[in-house]
Amino acid sequence: MIELVRPTVDLSASWWELVDDFAGETIHGSGFRQDQREILRDPDVFEEWVDWLGRQERSDQVLPEGRVPSSNRWVLREGRVVATIAVRHILTPSLLVEGGHIGYAVSPRFRRQGVARAALGLGLRLAASRGIDRALVTCDRGNVASARTIAACGGVLEDERDGVLRHWVPTSGGPSRRAGGVGAP
Repeated sequence: MIELVRPTVDLSASWWELVDDFAGETIHGSGFRQDQREILRDPDVFEEWVDWLGRQERSDQVLPEGRVPSSNRWVLREGRVVATIAVRHILTPSLLVEGGHIGYAVSPRFRRQGVARAALGLGLRLAASRGIDRALVTCDRGNVASARTIAACGGVLEDERDGVLRHWVPTSGGPSRRAGGVGAP
């Protein structure tokens, strides 16, 4: 079963396994940058970072330039962090081109197992709970697996911009609700 949970220090060991699985690749939808790795290994700093991820969801939170309010979640399967997903509550001009409302990444070890589809389905429900009727979900032109996942969740390709495919996905009803899994928004 796939579920979305708010990031928590209680899952730090599992989180770091996920980071190791990516072996330096970008972890979309995580709020994590590889250049933060060493500093976040300090448990106190990690706890502050996890708290910061949670505060991004609050409308009264002042965010750095370029950041928008977002709901950051870790994707669990059998209690283990296997993916990340972020639902951005609003779109900037930049996010309209690349990034969209929802960004996600599945550990290389757990790809091709239905994790992305289930997580995106749950992410769409979370987007609906934030008042988003149609979510923009993007992927690189060469990321065939992601494009298929988005289509399986009801995504309709609008266009391609600079090698980025832009899909609009309804957040209620339709195929995305059948993606499986449960989880709290």
